[in-house]
Amino acid sequence: MSYATTIGSRRYGFADLRTLMAKASPLRSGDQLAGLAAATREERVAAKLALADVPLARFLDEALIPYEDDEVTRLIVDTHDAARFAPVAALTVGAFRDWLLSDQATPEVLRDLAPGLTPEMVAAVSKLMRNQDLILVARKCHVVTRFRSTIGLPGHLAVRLQPNHPTDDPRGIMASTLDGLMYGAGDAVIGINPAGDDPARLAALWSMLDTLIARFEIPTQSCVLTHVTRQIDAIEAGVPVDLVFQSIGGTEAVNKSFGIDLALLRQARDAALGLGRGTLGNNVMYFETGQGSALSADAHHGVDQQTCEVRAYAVARAFEPLLVNTVVGFIGPEYLYDGKQILRAALEDHCCGKLLGLPMGVDICYTNHAEADQDDMDALLVMLGAAGVNFIMGVPGADDIMLNYQSTSFHDALFLRRALGLRHTPEFAAWLDKVGVADASGRLRDAADTDVLPALTALVESAG
Repeated sequence: MSYATTIGSRRYGFADLRTLMAKASPLRSGDQLAGLAAATREERVAAKLALADVPLARFLDEALIPYEDDEVTRLIVDTHDAARFAPVAALTVGAFRDWLLSDQATPEVLRDLAPGLTPEMVAAVSKLMRNQDLILVARKCHVVTRFRSTIGLPGHLAVRLQPNHPTDDPRGIMASTLDGLMYGAGDAVIGINPAGDDPARLAALWSMLDTLIARFEIPTQSCVLTHVTRQIDAIEAGVPVDLVFQSIGGTEAVNKSFGIDLALLRQARDAALGLGRGTLGNNVMYFETGQGSALSADAHHGVDQQTCEVRAYAVARAFEPLLVNTVVGFIGPEYLYDGKQILRAALEDHCCGKLLGLPMGVDICYTNHAEADQDDMDALLVMLGAAGVNFIMGVPGADDIMLNYQSTSFHDALFLRRALGLRHTPEFAAWLDKVGVADASGRLRDAADTDVLPALTALVESAG
């Protein structure tokens, strides 16, 4: 089915829904690279006008990637909840935007609606939104998950403590972890991106984090972000694995490029659930995504990069994760050219994920060859805090020395909590108060008053 609209004396036509979605996307370098972007600003406006008139139900009839060709499409179609969709089934994309911004769309209503929305519907409505719309709608979506801490409560902000090291040196990792804990970071997860994938060294990292968490009774969870097959092997070998991690994409083909499919993810989740390591809940999965991954793998099927990204959230949703993290600026300027594009993409990802019922965090980041800097990230940090982001990254000095990109630091989280009145997860806040790192309001105490510091320091010195 074709779509069209007229601006002045010029008529713009769009051959199909996939083309219309791509042309309506805000400008980004990845869509230009793929030859999918609107040629002019006027064409982009025309596409938005035509998209606004498309009934939401059209996305149930016109698949952007054929059902027969893609298991992610099959997942989206087969798990769609028609009863939950019914309250908005008669709306167009434009009317859906207006409804989302209205007082009718309460947190409770949006939570019940989420299983009735497809990624394509959500991606479409986000293309019509201003940045402030994306913030306001996301703020109304409360997605709470639990393992050993409760993440996503309104008015709270969690932090992934990311103590990466270029050689996986245990003392270096433990020193960074100690640094983060003393800043009050780590209530989302203590997560290591390993430099290598040797099973023995990976097992040592898992065991080290397990010892730390158990010895000091820290209400958090650990994760070593290696390939999911390594994690399954580790579970079978009796290694103390908390969360299972995997990068995912929005098409079957991009997931194959990652060495995964839906069946493998189900196997991994079942293995993690079988360990029963959660004390508060059974959300055992941690997924990371990023706009541009499908295009970089030549696995996008002509679909724009933002819609491909939101389709990845359907994969995540099927596994009830504790954490989903869009690593928004990591892939590089070929896909998000500058700070403006990174900011817009992050707000889109966060809002779309939340509308689909996901516990969204954002790695507020950029690579050194992008046209972006830390001022851009400061602006995005505040916007996401206002939007109710579930968690952000905590990287020593905001500079990841293993992955070689710029993210957010431990003190960035302190700033955001103080500026917006946000709290740690309840369990982690109680622990910080108990061991003397922070007071009951979450403000850091002097290091000399921290009861746990000597013992933590001794653990760092003994590591490795």
